[in-house]
Amino acid sequence: MKEVAGFVKLQVKGGGATPTPPIGPALGSKGLNIMEFCKQFNARTQDKAGIVLPVVITYYKDKSFDFVVKTPPATNLLLEAANVKKGSAEPNRKKVGTVTWEQIQKIAETKMPDLNAFTIESAMQMIAGSAKCMGLKISGTAPWEQASN
Repeated sequence: MKEVAGFVKLQVKGGGATPTPPIGPALGSKGLNIMEFCKQFNARTQDKAGIVLPVVITYYKDKSFDFVVKTPPATNLLLEAANVKKGSAEPNRKKVGTVTWEQIQKIAETKMPDLNAFTIESAMQMIAGSAKCMGLKISGTAPWEQASN
């Protein structure tokens, strides 16, 4: 069993890891092989090219490493669904876009492995909360509200 020396958390575009910042300095300062990480990450994320992916790198005392690629941040998926560049500076006053409950459900299903939710319903509520905080309107009625009518 190798001894863990620490963790590095980064957000990298799928298939686009290069030794430039933020990757180079973050891994170089730990004495890790930057090119080896870039090769492995790009090979593993070719199918998600251009999508920002959080990655957690576990590095060991012997300078070897493992990494886990997470699902894209909910905010990125919401911006894409609403087709807007960025969230609102004043989410309670200015709305910048609209998403549907169907889109929220798709995002919740994508994010499910990384969320601490047991049901798709609670995952959808988390994503809906993120949407509201970004100044996005949610059109339609939540699926669980329709059932009670």
